[in-house]
Amino acid sequence: MKNRSLVSINDYSKEEILRLLDVAAEFEENTVQPVLTDKVIASLFFEPSTRTRLSFETAINRLGARVIGFSDSSSSSTTKGETLKDTVIMVSNYADLIVMRHPLEGSARYASEQSSVPIVNAGDGANQHPTQTLLDLYSIKKTQGTLENLNIFMVGDLKYGRTVHSLLMAMTHFNPTFYFIAPDELRMPKEYRQLLEKMNIPYYEKTEMDNLNEADILYMTRVQKERFSDLMEYERVKNAYILQNSMLNNTRNNLRILHPLPRVNEIHTDVDANPKAYYFTQAENGVYVRMAIIAMILGIK
Repeated sequence: MKNRSLVSINDYSKEEILRLLDVAAEFEENTVQPVLTDKVIASLFFEPSTRTRLSFETAINRLGARVIGFSDSSSSSTTKGETLKDTVIMVSNYADLIVMRHPLEGSARYASEQSSVPIVNAGDGANQHPTQTLLDLYSIKKTQGTLENLNIFMVGDLKYGRTVHSLLMAMTHFNPTFYFIAPDELRMPKEYRQLLEKMNIPYYEKTEMDNLNEADILYMTRVQKERFSDLMEYERVKNAYILQNSMLNNTRNNLRILHPLPRVNEIHTDVDANPKAYYFTQAENGVYVRMAIIAMILGIK
């Protein structure tokens, strides 16, 4: 992992993923380890973010490094017409690592080809979100005691949801069974279904949110208004699924509800007090996982 960009979850092998989760657990036990006091890390967010940006910056601060960058592209030279290539080349002269979120699919891979320092993809459009996937894996392993042989229910925006795309690819290492619950307009894209078929990994597609008693992990997603070019289509599907506390009766004791956040109304607030709700702790886990990612890429762990 040392000095390698993290653009896609496929950049890491199963063994590297498991090693990273072990390092994240070490950071959770001791959250302040100033091992990067001589490093500068750039945080370039061309797209709005709360949890991802703040958890990365928290991770950087707890590792003792310094943060430069911007949280809004309107405060950068892109408003003057500067290209992504020029921005990345320039910033790579200032920093030891770049964390980048960008609305265009493929932008992180392109940036990694231009940069002289490693790039960590914090989300590129509807494509990938590998650091979210790693914190999802960490959350699943913490709550289930394993990553193997689990029933994973994915609900909501499976077409544009980069978090479910990355998580699907990562979980193929661990013999899962997938249940995809989405309206026809937002079903899991064909290329991901073909991947599962090629790997002989079972999946089921449904339009109704039922049989939750079969789930080990219930992964809820927000219908992302910003990904729709047709707002009428968004209005048709925005409230397709709303999880309520009463729907969790008779579900498995080990069930945990995950959500990459932010939520809108796809999880009713009456679920928050249920011990099976894990999404806020899931977000907390992002700090430990991102500490591990940064430390391992910079060769400290």
